[in-house]
Amino acid sequence: MIVLLHPRSTRPKNRRFPLSVLALGAVLEGEEAYEIVDGNIDPRPMDSIDRIAREKPLEMLGVSVMPGPQMVQAIALCKEFRARYPKVPIVWGGYFPSLYPDAALNSSYVDVVVRSQGEDTLPELLGAMREGHNFRNIAGISYKDKFGLYVHTPDRPIRSPGDFPWMPYHRLREPAKYIARTFLGARTAVHHASYGCPYRCKFCGVTKVAHGRQKSETPERTAAVLTHLQREYAIDAVQFYDNNFFLREADAAELAARIAPLKLKWWCEGRIDALLRYSDDTMHALRRAGCEMIFLGAESGSDKLLREMDKQLTSGQILQIADRIRKFGIIPEFSFVIGNPNEPDRDAREAMSFMRRIKRINPRAEIIVQHYIPTPHPDGMYGEIDDRFAFPKSPEEWASPRWYNFTVRQDPALPWLPRKTKRLIDAFEIVMECRWPTIQDIALPRWARAVLKTLSAWRYSLGLYAWPYELEFAQKVLRPRRPKVESV
Repeated sequence: MIVLLHPRSTRPKNRRFPLSVLALGAVLEGEEAYEIVDGNIDPRPMDSIDRIAREKPLEMLGVSVMPGPQMVQAIALCKEFRARYPKVPIVWGGYFPSLYPDAALNSSYVDVVVRSQGEDTLPELLGAMREGHNFRNIAGISYKDKFGLYVHTPDRPIRSPGDFPWMPYHRLREPAKYIARTFLGARTAVHHASYGCPYRCKFCGVTKVAHGRQKSETPERTAAVLTHLQREYAIDAVQFYDNNFFLREADAAELAARIAPLKLKWWCEGRIDALLRYSDDTMHALRRAGCEMIFLGAESGSDKLLREMDKQLTSGQILQIADRIRKFGIIPEFSFVIGNPNEPDRDAREAMSFMRRIKRINPRAEIIVQHYIPTPHPDGMYGEIDDRFAFPKSPEEWASPRWYNFTVRQDPALPWLPRKTKRLIDAFEIVMECRWPTIQDIALPRWARAVLKTLSAWRYSLGLYAWPYELEFAQKVLRPRRPKVESV
């Protein structure tokens, strides 16, 4: 029996289909005995694993691990599992071990790391384990050999989600619990129509995970999956988790035509320059098909810094899409990465001024403010910091308060980011959030929105952001939603 573990990673109200382990279950379906244990649904995942072990002998524990809350629970569960089942191999996959394989292996409870996509790798790994074969011929893994040395096999090329069977939603415990109420609809699901991204932005970890490539399923398959989810779970909305949803205009137009009859509302991520190339007809078709909001990585208002990021974008294009997208009735959600290692204070002030320009052009635009935190990059990290920054060496160190705060961007404690600059960024973010409460917050009453807007109006108008104690208090009392830390 194979157990696929998805550790707890979100607040209960934000749980979504655990796509990472469902994708692995899809390639095991019909051939292998497996169970999915999801910490977001199961309050006692270790008890569930024990129950499974009593029914059938365990062959492997496969764990999907993201940095942050998911890794914290993964560490605790894997330590307990190793103590109870010392002979059962533990395999980590997902974003964290794909970026930091050595750190993952620097533990007593991780035997093998699967890097990047695991749909082809997992069956090969299972076969090698059962037959006692050497792992060296399995692409895309890292492991400890018999001498304790770390072996990293060559990367495995990525494949389209459409190359693999449909995700086995029926194998989840109480699948209806994954359908959420959001600003998009009363019954919102999630879907991945592609894997990877062809761009190589130097601040983004996706490049290392997907090797600068993207593979997409066909619009026909995407529409078929959504039709199935609507039929089985009565969904009325969907959030696409693709890193770059709009790869080709022809595919986007075809998908719009195919899903329009479903009358779904949806959110996705896209590239600014790509959408600027789309015709008005395609953009209108996307809106008619239910596109409500598009997350757009603006990252900076400085052309110089955009070049340093290898963003392949200009500030003029950002302003252009903010203006153009208005006529289609689609809300842009712009993300900014603030804190250039070489000039953090100037970067912060220029970015804040640029965000205000966006708001003047398109008041409905949503703004996400992120502190820049580095991730390993094959082309060298943004800001030329490869020799100025050292990542933790073990999962336990990553889970410590200092590095946990780094991961979730709460207090990254970066050596190049002065405390006064961080305070300015955080204060600006609070003022921005209060002056322009997000449309994604369906729980915030109209009167509460009015309170936040009124309290913050004078600060936003005068550009006075420092020490917004009254707004911090109002946020603590009213508890508005924060999209950057809570899934849509």
